[in-house]
Amino acid sequence: MKIRAGFHLGYECEHETAMLLVLNIHPSRRVDLMTEQVLSFDRPVEAWGYTDVFGNACSRILAPAGLTTISTSFDIYDSGLPDPIPTDAIQHDISHLPDDVLVFLLGSRYCDTDRLADFAWKTFAGTPFGWPRVQAILDFTHDRITFDYTRADPLRTAFGGFTDRTGVCRDFAHLAITLCRCMNIPARYCTGYLGDIGVPKDPNPMDFSAWFEVYLSGRWFTVDARHNTPRIGRILMATGRDATDVALSTAFGPAVLKRFEVVTDEIPA
Repeated sequence: MKIRAGFHLGYECEHETAMLLVLNIHPSRRVDLMTEQVLSFDRPVEAWGYTDVFGNACSRILAPAGLTTISTSFDIYDSGLPDPIPTDAIQHDISHLPDDVLVFLLGSRYCDTDRLADFAWKTFAGTPFGWPRVQAILDFTHDRITFDYTRADPLRTAFGGFTDRTGVCRDFAHLAITLCRCMNIPARYCTGYLGDIGVPKDPNPMDFSAWFEVYLSGRWFTVDARHNTPRIGRILMATGRDATDVALSTAFGPAVLKRFEVVTDEIPA
């Protein structure tokens, strides 16, 4: 299967502003590219790339005053297979986890484990270890939160999603990640493209998507509390502790998002 994806993002700055961008696809997916995936700017912009501590391909720019549009468009090969369901995957004892995985057991800005730990143990302690426990957390989160674009809140934490019982894909991910971490299952936040491939067309405008990964049986597995069903055609951009680490842009000064267009379509055979 072939997918065409890309975006146009317009940022208006009051003055020259340093920005961090997490807008490239993840290095693990570059082998699947059929065309180049590069960021372009509609104005002269000083930009340079770097790799962050989580292995994401990021960019630093100095955005000039005024409106700057950042764009990319690319074709990528995808297996066309749905997310695997690792029914036999085991949960590791903490003492057996790799050192670099331990950070994904800790609380973070949007994953406030301290506020949900008691609830998590009361609710999930009786579930079997490994994948069945992850599935129980996915089922709970999927039922707990109602998806509503109009209720998006960039300040909402996992506990906020738990109490508000509404939100967008990042809220599903944050709550499920937090509950997994409370139950000693490493979990990391993911962002990327997820088009309406193999499912009914969503009438809402295309957006980037958030899901997460859990560490079981010595590897990371993709899971999605919002949809709670295997999906086709995910294109990973970045992973981190929560949405803070994979924000599309971080501006060190006033910057207003004025244009937002995302495309993720299957290319007809």
